Amino acid sequence: MTADMSEASPVPSLFSPVSLGKIELANRVVMAPVTRVRAGSSGIPGDLMVEYYRQRASVGMIITEGTYPDHASQGYVGEPGIATDEQAAGWQRVFEAVHAEGGSIVLQIMHAGRGTHPDINGGRRILAPSAIAIDNKTFTEKGEQPYPVPEAMTTTEIRAAVADFAAAARRAIEAGADGVEIHGANGYLLQEFLSPAANQRTDEFGGSPQNRARFVVEVVTAVAQAVGAERVGLRISPEVDLGDVFETDRDDVLATYGTLLDQLRPLGLAYLSVLHIEPGGDLVQELRRRFDGKLIVNSGPFGGQTTREEAHQQIEAGHADAVVVGRALIANPDLVERWQGGHPENEPRPELFYGPGAEGYTDYPFLQTA
Repeated sequence: MTADMSEASPVPSLFSPVSLGKIELANRVVMAPVTRVRAGSSGIPGDLMVEYYRQRASVGMIITEGTYPDHASQGYVGEPGIATDEQAAGWQRVFEAVHAEGGSIVLQIMHAGRGTHPDINGGRRILAPSAIAIDNKTFTEKGEQPYPVPEAMTTTEIRAAVADFAAAARRAIEAGADGVEIHGANGYLLQEFLSPAANQRTDEFGGSPQNRARFVVEVVTAVAQAVGAERVGLRISPEVDLGDVFETDRDDVLATYGTLLDQLRPLGLAYLSVLHIEPGGDLVQELRRRFDGKLIVNSGPFGGQTTREEAHQQIEAGHADAVVVGRALIANPDLVERWQGGHPENEPRPELFYGPGAEGYTDYPFLQTA
């Protein structure tokens, strides 16, 4: 008997539900993993972070800010961690608050690689694919300082980093996260391995596109084995030259990310998140085909703040299964309600994006109720 075509799914809208693996989204607005550095010196999420994420639970899925899997990989003063039981207990309170509001939340695991400093990570060693420093400065507890030259990771240290990602993912899921996102973008450790500018190794983790993709494949595979592939997403940012990764050769980018996704496709991951100026362009859509799974997209800082019209267009044009939104959600905790009703939006206050307090964090007003 043939299926009843009258029950075929309608064309999706920005406000229709979608499943990313085992993660259920009530709508297709996803909160971007925006760094907010409110976890203090302990890296333990406290009351302020619980309230911040709770306020934004009406989005289809929250992706938390980047969270370090081990102390040496901390990239920012005030960044939260998932390296200890105490940090996991703090995140558990966040997850419970979001779930109490009916939301879904995944924890982003981020290893900063060479994008840190001993005055940020407690005096620990700085590790990267190769001993090449970022030509810039970073903010530490002692003020701005140049990035140091990192140490090239040994094979043993690479294996240890893979194990740290898997352990962090286990800790997050046990604390109640709906899933985890592996941060392979924005010039941090995983993208450093992918980039020929940051990775000049001559062993099995450097050189060819397949070798440069090897570390990311091993991390994602280990995490998928640890917590189940249908609870794991991967974020990438091909051609986004943050942190001196310099991916300027389109052919090499396609070869590198193409072989990466070819190898990850059989895992059946929950989703792929791509940060790129042209989500509907040839590169992103070819990577989507190679991944053969759910795609969420983020045009990032390139064209300014993501608008309601842009988000609608990405879904209605079929460019993605969900849209990742950053600044608009920083300033509008009830953004979904505002977009559904065509209401005006609060303006973000960039000068308060990073800081210790509630101002510019949990004090943005909600729509007035009747």
